[in-house]
Amino acid sequence: MHADRSPKPATAFPQGPAGVPAERPRVVAVAASTRHRFSKEPRLAIRLVEGLGVEGDAHLGETVQHRSRVRRDPSQPNLRQVHLIHAELFEEVHGDAARVLPGDLGENVTTSGLDLLALSTGTLLLLGDTAAVEVTGLRNPCVQIERFQPGLLEKVVGRDADGGLVRRAGVMAVVRRGGEVRPGDPVTVVPPEGPHRPLEAV
Repeated sequence: MHADRSPKPATAFPQGPAGVPAERPRVVAVAASTRHRFSKEPRLAIRLVEGLGVEGDAHLGETVQHRSRVRRDPSQPNLRQVHLIHAELFEEVHGDAARVLPGDLGENVTTSGLDLLALSTGTLLLLGDTAAVEVTGLRNPCVQIERFQPGLLEKVVGRDADGGLVRRAGVMAVVRRGGEVRPGDPVTVVPPEGPHRPLEAV
């Protein structure tokens, strides 16, 4: 018997009765920063530019823009043009720590109702009426998260049952179709063809 190699559907959450998603996936916040700093400022809207990223954002470009990666090899393709985080993560990490708000962890797009971490590499996310991004991989949590809020790094990095590293600080994507993205815009998931490919750090 051959294994089922069809694409796995994206996971929507939280679940309502009989597994029905409690809400349709949507954008809850957008953010950008013209400077290379950890957090980004919330905006009323951002504009995605095909093949480049978020207009006016410090990480806009065809090649790598994150400082550490530029130092290693400035010719690398920019697979981190857009950073997305699921808003549900903020509720999970609060505890006794200060509240984490959209844009605080450096993301451009905060979503709700969609398990971003369960998506397959190459998944297309349609944002609003025109914009589309392709998910390239996981954001690799670094010491900047701990500097932002002590104790937070261990909440966004964990281990699975087999001891494997679990990164929970959102996903990275490249812009496949430009357009404006605003809070409240719907998010439509288009899985790639072929077998499911778990996201890896990029």
